[in-house]
Amino acid sequence: MKIISDVNELKTYLKTQKKTIGFVPTMGALHDGHLSLIKEAKKGCEFVVVSIFVNPTQFLAGEDLDKYPSRNDADIKICSFAGVDVVFLPQREDIYSSDEVSIKSPNVRGFVLEGATRPGHFDGVLTVVNKLFNIVNPDYAYFGKKDAQQLNLISLMVKQLFLDVIIIPVDTVRESDGLALSSRNIYLSKEERLEALKISRSLHEASKMLQKNIYNSKEVKIEMKKILAPLEIGYIEILNRDFEMIKSIEVGNTIVLVEALVGSTRLLDNIWL
Repeated sequence: MKIISDVNELKTYLKTQKKTIGFVPTMGALHDGHLSLIKEAKKGCEFVVVSIFVNPTQFLAGEDLDKYPSRNDADIKICSFAGVDVVFLPQREDIYSSDEVSIKSPNVRGFVLEGATRPGHFDGVLTVVNKLFNIVNPDYAYFGKKDAQQLNLISLMVKQLFLDVIIIPVDTVRESDGLALSSRNIYLSKEERLEALKISRSLHEASKMLQKNIYNSKEVKIEMKKILAPLEIGYIEILNRDFEMIKSIEVGNTIVLVEALVGSTRLLDNIWL
């Protein structure tokens, strides 16, 4: 496995690889959710690149950029054990300059849900992903369904900017008790972790209601709120897969999304129905 930090060195090296390239962009602090992306990339591609870069432009003032977990040595070992071919480990100055061209997220889809409370967040996400795509030039790129809005916007960017990469969505990985894996779970105390389970339980309730032929979005949200109490709810939304509001669940075309604050940690989860 090669570890490369320099952009031009990576671009030159990858040009010598006459293989199908799978790419997994990460911000490090790798867990089993990231490993599932790497496994899918290895399954579908001959050569796998993982980037580790905590992207500053997607953090707003007062957010946890400085506290974001950084474990480069451990992450490199994980990638090596997982059979990754190249770890791309750039510094901030390798990716950004003082006078930046940037990408703006769409006016509607980029400013609802996460975008409503974190204006500019998805501008940063799309900008860095576009840069990474241009550096790695992958055939396929792998993203988790847990960050459904991010996945939707990256897919939209690829389509609208005519980028030559295929986006592969990968199912959310969960702990045995149902908690969705996230790098932010390490911030939770033992008590908070138990409270956090209400998020996955509320999504499971949405699925159970569907099995009882209850499709009305309003009814589903009411029952989910009961389960989530007394957590501070950022949002509960039921959307189609184009991220449009729907009054009733459409089987095979619906995402139920939740954001909730557990202690001081903001957690996201969703279920695709």
